[in-house]
Amino acid sequence: MSLNLSTPAFEIIRNEGKCILCQVCVKQCANNVHSYDAEDETISSDDSKCVNCHRCVSLCPTRALIIKKYPLEFRENANWTGAAIKEIYKQAQTGGILLSSMGNPKPFPIYWDKMLINASQVTNPSIDPLREPMETKVMIGRKPDKLEFDAKGELVTRMPPQIELSVPIMFSAMSYGSISRNAHESLARSATELGICYNTGEGGLNKDFYKYGKNTIVQVASGRFGVHKEYLNVGAAIEIKIGQGAKPGIGGHLPGRKVGADVSATRMIPIGSDAISPAPHHDIYSIEDLRQLIFSLKEVTDYKKPVLVKIAAVHNTAAIASGIVRAGADAIVVDGFRGGTGAAPTRVRDNVGIPIELALAAIDQRLREEGVRNQVSLIIAGSIRNSADIVKAVALGADAVYIGSAAVIAMGCHMCHSCSTGKCNWGIATQEPELVKRLNPDIMHRRLVNLISAWSHEIKEMLGGMGINAIDSLRGNRLMLRGVDLNEKELEILGIKYAGE
Repeated sequence: MSLNLSTPAFEIIRNEGKCILCQVCVKQCANNVHSYDAEDETISSDDSKCVNCHRCVSLCPTRALIIKKYPLEFRENANWTGAAIKEIYKQAQTGGILLSSMGNPKPFPIYWDKMLINASQVTNPSIDPLREPMETKVMIGRKPDKLEFDAKGELVTRMPPQIELSVPIMFSAMSYGSISRNAHESLARSATELGICYNTGEGGLNKDFYKYGKNTIVQVASGRFGVHKEYLNVGAAIEIKIGQGAKPGIGGHLPGRKVGADVSATRMIPIGSDAISPAPHHDIYSIEDLRQLIFSLKEVTDYKKPVLVKIAAVHNTAAIASGIVRAGADAIVVDGFRGGTGAAPTRVRDNVGIPIELALAAIDQRLREEGVRNQVSLIIAGSIRNSADIVKAVALGADAVYIGSAAVIAMGCHMCHSCSTGKCNWGIATQEPELVKRLNPDIMHRRLVNLISAWSHEIKEMLGGMGINAIDSLRGNRLMLRGVDLNEKELEILGIKYAGE
């Protein structure tokens, strides 16, 4: 037997005085952490299997369980931390790459938290959103250089295809297969009720969800899973996925254990087979190639659907975005390095890419300088956590944002970072029937509607406080932001002044 140097990440503490041996923890844990011994009438726990998903803690009727970090301490060393040592132990034992789920957890600066929003006082009075109309609607798509009207005042300029959003928020791409059917339905239903859009991700669209097409963005990724003419025409828009914030330059992988009959039919791959997306699109090696794909997709949809192009935030994102505009895209999606994922190589997730705030500001500024900003909408993603993040993003130049992690948290995700195992105890990142049914779409779609409705109210309050009555009037208005705890270079890239100036 080989020596195993790895220790559990968490410790389960059971209060024997409170435990009534109801076995809820035993029945609810998909990781088989808890076990009941009928002979001794005791429940024991295997700490090594715990991912700290909080399912047992939340459902324990007597609050008899507590989960804490495992109390093993390494000798203090600022360079060789306990986490770094444990990762070496794990790779030395398995010989495999480290995989992680969700976004980058490292303590890099969160620039949203280093920016403050301006407010009106006397000379430019604030607006009361409870008594005066506030416009949060945005249109996503290419805008004409000018508008022409006839003698009766009717618009004669032919408008490019647009997506209308009631608020500048959409649900991020989460593929059918990586998340459950019930989670997918919750996103689709809530997007439809809210008047916004959700994204299919790279797994195609199950025909049961075609009825939500007017609020669906269909994705075309490198694997082309589930992509066909009917799929492209059913959605409100098409998104070409080039990159992803959690793993720039890396392809995707859906394990075969998640590919049941339903996912197989949707993705158009054999049951039980791994779905591997190549790192590049094998028909895109230049801006010219991208332009050809964009217009091929426009051709197959009779030029009625806007085409979005999604890229990861990297050091030369502004130059890439400039090329994408000229390739004919109607909108650019930029995903920052804190963006969530079902699974990514840990080293890539934690070390590749740049913050979305810096990428957004750089792209918006470059497109303005080149006189092409109006030709494209700009959508950003990568850990948008609340309504204030959205307001700051719009002020930096975004037309709208995608939210992914916030959406799954609203559905019950406890950020246990174990999506890749397919053992999601909350029924979100799983295809196992017994786990999927734990997520009730009737309840979860309502929670998503509540979340976006609450954020919408807060956005109106913040707009009113700035003396602005329409979200479009804030877009790119960096005078409404001030920085704190930022150096001169960061302020320069963000294009904002320091607090007090």
